[in-house]
Amino acid sequence: MVVKHCVFIVVILLNYTLFSQTKFSKQDTLRGSVTPERSWWDVKRYDLEIETFYSKQKIIGRNTVTFFTIRPGQKMQIDLQEPMELDSVIFAEEKTTIERIHNVYYLVFENELLEDKIYEITLYFSGKPRKAINAPWDGGWIWSKDTNGNPWMTVACQGLGASSWYPCKDHQSDEPDLGAKISIKVPSDFVAVSNGKFVGKKEIANNKTIYYWEVKNPINAYNIVPYIGKYVHWSDYYMGEKGKLLLDYWVLEGNLDRSKKQFEQVKSMLSCFEKWFGPYPFYEDGYKLVESPHLGMEHQSAIAYGNKYKNGYEGSDLSQSGTGHKWDFIIVHESGHEWFGNSITSKDIADMWIHEAFTSYSEVLYTECLFGKEAANNYLIGIRNRIKNDVPIIATYGINQEGSGDMYFKGSNLIHIIRQLLNDEVQFQNLLRAINKKFYHQTITSTQLERFILEETSLPLEKVFDQYLRTTQIPTLEIKSIGDGFQYRWVNCVSGFAMKVRNSKGHWISPTEEWSVVTKWPVDFGEQLFDHLFYIKQTRIQ
Repeated sequence: MVVKHCVFIVVILLNYTLFSQTKFSKQDTLRGSVTPERSWWDVKRYDLEIETFYSKQKIIGRNTVTFFTIRPGQKMQIDLQEPMELDSVIFAEEKTTIERIHNVYYLVFENELLEDKIYEITLYFSGKPRKAINAPWDGGWIWSKDTNGNPWMTVACQGLGASSWYPCKDHQSDEPDLGAKISIKVPSDFVAVSNGKFVGKKEIANNKTIYYWEVKNPINAYNIVPYIGKYVHWSDYYMGEKGKLLLDYWVLEGNLDRSKKQFEQVKSMLSCFEKWFGPYPFYEDGYKLVESPHLGMEHQSAIAYGNKYKNGYEGSDLSQSGTGHKWDFIIVHESGHEWFGNSITSKDIADMWIHEAFTSYSEVLYTECLFGKEAANNYLIGIRNRIKNDVPIIATYGINQEGSGDMYFKGSNLIHIIRQLLNDEVQFQNLLRAINKKFYHQTITSTQLERFILEETSLPLEKVFDQYLRTTQIPTLEIKSIGDGFQYRWVNCVSGFAMKVRNSKGHWISPTEEWSVVTKWPVDFGEQLFDHLFYIKQTRIQ
């Protein structure tokens, strides 16, 4: 998400309670589930061509969708949100009936399409897409101006959906396996940037230029984004685990020198993340930062950057630990999404913790790479103060609903708990790399990921996942003194919760929901008994 999504986490957390009270409609189900009209065909490629009109805040274009038929089908769901319009459809010179129900178009073909075939359909569209009032948090098109008064355009639509501006199959479970080509027509004194690598431009009549970009890898529909403005460009290279990675930077005129200084962090960030997660997932498409009129978003291979060339989160330390302002939050967080969110994508946004928990933990890992484990632990504990425990992290499936914003900070702490329970740094690093290798360029469910972690670690984590992902309860270690010793047990937890925990002196105990007795303890009762790296509570009963 940026932030969905990805970035202004604080606003998300404050507003989530209101959002969670929303009633969901048939349109939400059509948007959030794999309907019969979606299930029979698989997207292979998008070839998207657009032209924007700044003064009218309008878009026209066409999307040629290459798709594979999993089984025979005759009725296809295409998503395009109001007020955008699907103007016409071209499909093999056959007649196609079009029916619209709010944000969904149903295309009914004259003849049933055969199983196990590749087809193309071209969708022509136009209209004034939803405008983002407070991008990227509300989602939509941004019609802005740079400091010199020049038009500056882009879109941020995670959660809201790519169908807010172009026709597509708008469900995270189906990405175009063969990538996408994005062609953007602009006035010739402007530059158009998009995902993947630049493959050329063409000067045409009426002082217009078409810029061509191509993505070789699978890509989330919401990640396909044009940026249009008075951009200047510089590039560099990073020698990584898979060889030479192209680094491209597109910034506004006047920000070239500032960007060259601030973006020095990219190489150390990539080195750290490749160490922990494995190779950058999109070597074929390069790595790119593009200055944006909003704070940021994890657009695959074309990350939106709007942090004003400051360290921290617009200059602040979200953890209040003293280390969060020593690196650029948007560079680090949004780049972390290249592994978790872009390469590994949740099939349903109810499982968005897969994106946000691991990406938030990438901030901890980068802090550790730069300043050591103590600083990283302090950062992790600091962001704990932002956990709300309002609603569960995993939401209801099939209705395009995200869970709690706690997927960021609480999710990060969950991963750190797994790290403590493993108690083996090499094994933990291998786990993170194994996750990225196993689910490379795939869409997955939380259940798949949880099972894989269980298999890789051999840890009894089933109830740990249930506790932190599916409830708002903080497990509490209840302690009662008895003579020279004491008793302890877990309360405020799911049935069967029995997570072991380490005390402040490094000794392990294995509480359950039943009282256990300790007659001798290597730490005074007046001290904190559990290790502060575990996100739990402790209460004492006299």
